[in-house]
Amino acid sequence: MKLLRVTAEYAHGICVLKSYSRYLGSSCVDLTAPGDAALVVGSSRELVRRLGSQVEVRTGFITQEEEDALLRELEPGLKKKRYEFNHWDDAIHGYRETERVTWGTECQNILNRVRSGAFAAGSSLLGPVHVLDLDKTGYIKPHIDSVKFCGSTITGLSLLSDSVMRLVKGDTPSEWLDLLLPRRSLYILRDQARYDYTHEILKDEKSMFNGEKVPRQRRISVICRNLPG
Repeated sequence: MKLLRVTAEYAHGICVLKSYSRYLGSSCVDLTAPGDAALVVGSSRELVRRLGSQVEVRTGFITQEEEDALLRELEPGLKKKRYEFNHWDDAIHGYRETERVTWGTECQNILNRVRSGAFAAGSSLLGPVHVLDLDKTGYIKPHIDSVKFCGSTITGLSLLSDSVMRLVKGDTPSEWLDLLLPRRSLYILRDQARYDYTHEILKDEKSMFNGEKVPRQRRISVICRNLPG
């Protein structure tokens, strides 16, 4: 795959570029888009520009302390489950998962920030928050979330590990985007990027971004969705 790297103004300052410079080249193509666009590469300039408002990665969305707070709430329940290597629709390998409705005050405040940042005011949201725990050897296969249960927007916090999310157009596999999801970042998929492109989390041995290895560790994602319109 030939990579097109893009960059924009950084919401969190130049330190973001320095922190992930090992995954980035030395030259930049300006692109005005929300989030940290240098963490998105694609098969063509036109595709990256067309989907620029529908795909976001916001680095440093939560702090180390906030990540610790989420883990304190999630770990006791997750540790009671075993990692599974056969999913009911064959979409996930090496995972355990849960749904959570009730959160402590600190975590609820984090989720309120996620929802206000990802969804339009007044959106009808899916009540339970989906928590997906991937083993170091686990991965998510290409899939599109069911339109019966999920609306136009999917957003998720990435805990414990960096990872790479790949989007591929269902009827045109030559059209693709790779998203670098740093630990403690928030990703958002909207509209065409959510409906017309499969998304997956690459397994460790294939976890590459812009030609550089992105080591995968155990990864927990905290996922919010809106309801179908």
